[in-house]
Amino acid sequence: MQQSANNSDPDIRRVSRVVRGMPATDGAGVELTRVIGQPALPMLDPFLLLDAFRSDRPGDYIAGFPQHPHRGFETVTYLLAGRMRHEDSAGHQGVIEPGGIQWMTAGRGIVHSEMPQQQAGLLEGFQLWVNLPAQHKMDAPAYQEHPVDAIPVEVRAGGIRVKVIAGVTQTGTRGPVVQPLTEPLYLDVELPPGQVFSERLPSAHNGFCYVIEGQVEAEDADGGVVMLQRDDLAVLSHGNSVELRSGDLGARCLLIAGRPLNEPVARGGPFVMNTKAEIRQAYDDYAAGLF
Repeated sequence: MQQSANNSDPDIRRVSRVVRGMPATDGAGVELTRVIGQPALPMLDPFLLLDAFRSDRPGDYIAGFPQHPHRGFETVTYLLAGRMRHEDSAGHQGVIEPGGIQWMTAGRGIVHSEMPQQQAGLLEGFQLWVNLPAQHKMDAPAYQEHPVDAIPVEVRAGGIRVKVIAGVTQTGTRGPVVQPLTEPLYLDVELPPGQVFSERLPSAHNGFCYVIEGQVEAEDADGGVVMLQRDDLAVLSHGNSVELRSGDLGARCLLIAGRPLNEPVARGGPFVMNTKAEIRQAYDDYAAGLF
């Protein structure tokens, strides 16, 4: 394999493993690709799930995600194309437009629905689940919602464009989403052909790169180069920075990192707590109409 010039640099994050997204369905039968939350990668602390949806066939998505509950974590919906209407038991409602982000803290419990606002055309985006620490799982529900024009885009040399949703880049661009509990970095990176993107990452954060389109090259654990394809997720080793290179046709990818919680995780469908007893309590509370 080709050798990387950074093989001797201990600060560079390398690809420790590659996970391929697998077909799945959720909600009322929405067809999607599950990347985190599948058998090959059940979680990457603090990230519990990553689903990608991309279809121009209404039958794949039109049924949407009717009312369902959550407790104990955050759901992050990022749309690239299409429109999604959100309504919940707290009286909150709105429409996520193309390029917009909704960062919802479910906290102690909320019942919501997410329904496509289109009868035809492309619907594309992602939902990420981010865990909450034990002492904050029962916080009041909250939202951070931002349209595309509120999300800064950093333009770097070579025509690289970095959409900064959460966190701060090494050049100081700050995203609108702030979450001190996990200190997330959420970047949407577009690279013209043959460009190298470098970014600093907190050394203790877990991080990954997910390829939306094109090809991305990154250094592997042996100092060689791994070629990531569309729908590949690269789990990154620990270090202070990452370098990604686009292929001949350019590339687009998500670079996401967060501070791990290092706490027990108990799952029960739409609930994520620390113990099975807390999961049973969540189901009891939901059945009693306490959400």
